[in-house]
Amino acid sequence: MEKFIAGMAAGMMLGALWVTNSNKTRALVRRGQEECKEKLDAYIDEKLASMGGEEEEPARKKRSRTE
Repeated sequence: MEKFIAGMAAGMMLGALWVTNSNKTRALVRRGQEECKEKLDAYIDEKLASMGGEEEEPARKKRSRTE
């Protein structure tokens, strides 16, 4: 188990060094992060819009009952 953890830590350090020294890899990571942020923002906006639509409908029904 100790060998596995040591190997994993060494691999993570070597991977981090490789990414920091490679412009192509760094650009790829940045692009992936931006795509992930855009997808997450779109998902959050969609969920907020659906929640807002659901909250407005009962309010409309209540108003129509009281009017």
